Amino acid sequence: MDGMEQTAGVDAYSADKITVLKGLEAVRMRPAMYIGDVGTRGLHHLVNEVVDNSIDEALGGHCSKIDVEITSDGGISIIDNGRGIPVDIHKEENKPGVEIAMTILHAGGKFDKENYKVSGGLHGVGVSCVNALSSKMITEVYKNKKHYRIEFEKGITVKQLEVVGDTELKGTRQTFFPDPEIFETVEFNFETIAHRLRVLAFLNKGLLITLKESRDACKNEDGSFPYMEFQYEGGLAEFVKYIDENKKSICEPILIEKTTDDYPLEVALSWNDTYRDNIESYVNNIHTVEGGTHEEGFKSALTRVINKYAVDSKIFKNEKMKLSGSDVREGLTAVISIKVMEPQFEGQTKTKLGNGEVTGIVQSVVYEKLLEWMDENPRVARTIVEKCTEALRAREAARKAKDLIRRKSAFEGGSMPAKLYDCTKGNDPMDCELFIVEGDSAGGSAVDGRDIKYQAILPLRGKILNVEKARLDKMLANEEVKSLINAIGTGIGDNESDQNGENNQSSSANDGFSLEKLRYGKIIIMTDADVDGSHISTLLLTFFFRYMPELIKRGHVFLAMPPLYKVSKGKTFHYVYPGNEEEKNRLVVELGGDEGKGVQVQRYKGLGEMNPEQLKDTTLDPEKRVIKRIGIEDAVEADRIFTMLMGDEVPPRKEFIIEKCRFAQHIDA
Repeated sequence: MDGMEQTAGVDAYSADKITVLKGLEAVRMRPAMYIGDVGTRGLHHLVNEVVDNSIDEALGGHCSKIDVEITSDGGISIIDNGRGIPVDIHKEENKPGVEIAMTILHAGGKFDKENYKVSGGLHGVGVSCVNALSSKMITEVYKNKKHYRIEFEKGITVKQLEVVGDTELKGTRQTFFPDPEIFETVEFNFETIAHRLRVLAFLNKGLLITLKESRDACKNEDGSFPYMEFQYEGGLAEFVKYIDENKKSICEPILIEKTTDDYPLEVALSWNDTYRDNIESYVNNIHTVEGGTHEEGFKSALTRVINKYAVDSKIFKNEKMKLSGSDVREGLTAVISIKVMEPQFEGQTKTKLGNGEVTGIVQSVVYEKLLEWMDENPRVARTIVEKCTEALRAREAARKAKDLIRRKSAFEGGSMPAKLYDCTKGNDPMDCELFIVEGDSAGGSAVDGRDIKYQAILPLRGKILNVEKARLDKMLANEEVKSLINAIGTGIGDNESDQNGENNQSSSANDGFSLEKLRYGKIIIMTDADVDGSHISTLLLTFFFRYMPELIKRGHVFLAMPPLYKVSKGKTFHYVYPGNEEEKNRLVVELGGDEGKGVQVQRYKGLGEMNPEQLKDTTLDPEKRVIKRIGIEDAVEADRIFTMLMGDEVPPRKEFIIEKCRFAQHIDA
């Protein structure tokens, strides 16, 4: 008894120890659980949540226009012409419907299938989370010829719902100001919002979405405010054209539309003269970046259709000849959009569709409609099959190249490139770092300045192959590319055994990409801070984006930021990094007033000019260095940019350079 009494007195775990988070307190305490993070991505996710509510109104046929504005005081205002959030009193809660929707998690009209047959936000936490994470939010409803208004601060109602006037408008306006106590930054990016709105306009044919910038600091050079309109009567067909804007298409987009068992499906696809596929899939306007059952159905049908057409039309003289999934998808651009009443998501980011019934629906519709189109367009269909056949021959050549690499590696007793200075790997591989270094001289300094326990160095001689313009077989014949692939260990994202269109990239049995075989947690591109260094970085990033995109998506790829200047006087010195010209000038003044009067400014033309100790202090040491993580915020836009910068089409690249040249820095004379 004494022991029990002592425990109760010292450390009692009783009911009063349990913390009850009321209202939206849980969202404010753990915001990343609801919006992903509190950085720029989470900040812009707030916009998506509010816009998605308006989009759901459009899906139901109640909304034809959405206006988004970055306000002069840095907030966001979104207005639609939908039905307007209900303002009548909820019987159980005894509060207006709009207040319930704005302040209570898991409360909303999305659970009632009479109001929303399909929607992007089924969880009922979207707009209430935005409210919780905003220092101020104003909801205005235009309904019943009345203008209603209610105000909140940090998710708490501060002004009750009231009628502020009469109106002929209908719809909802949401204005919110992200809470700087929550977010690392509250500065919205116009282009980031524009990318998302453009995609939504493509996915919702005919819907007009506008974006206006009203911050004085963001005016155009002529003094006007940036403004964009997005409206696409062609829907997904225009989306495919947009994605392939910088590529040579071999056919106009093929549009497939059909509703089966209350599953509206829309697919647009086309082929171009590149060597990779680009499939974008959406469920209820949600981007399913990990694919799922709708993609599986599409890929399977595509492979079956093209093989059947090739045999039936006698293009294949040999009946044993068969195209794989990767063959038929070479150069393919496709957008899949399906509406699902009860979507089930899975995968690491919860953006992979898991509804089993969807596979058969998509497979059946695509097979039927695409075969019909090919029968009606025999000339273009033959061109498509011929391109796929070329891909088959290239795949065979690539397989032979791979076999040669494997045999050579086995003969030499290992698969690591000879010029790799590996680390001892005393730690977990995820704690290890691979520096891809430009040139042997810089590589030598990096080797001497590294920590051998966890830092590996791979010097590259010159510029690697531009993989944007090369097929897989040619790429695998390049020594620098082979060294990269072998050193990293994951393999690349092609799948020779992909016969039926299924995506098996995580499997190691077919020598495709396998993240489990990654040998280094950080892959750091370290090039000179000049034009040639930037070109090499772009070539390497193109390789990773095209053949190891998961490394970028999972945050394993970085850019080293070596210093551009060393400002010194006597034994006192400071390093200055690219983009900090003002800091360099300030240091010159602080150290002596004028360059040349005891103050020396050394501009590094290359990493090779640094001795091992300098390279360690500025670029290798995790305690002192600056590195940037490479990410993919918008895969569609990233694909367009890489194609434009590294592809064959010169005019789009020239236009881009003319448009962006005013932002260029540190151009070598």
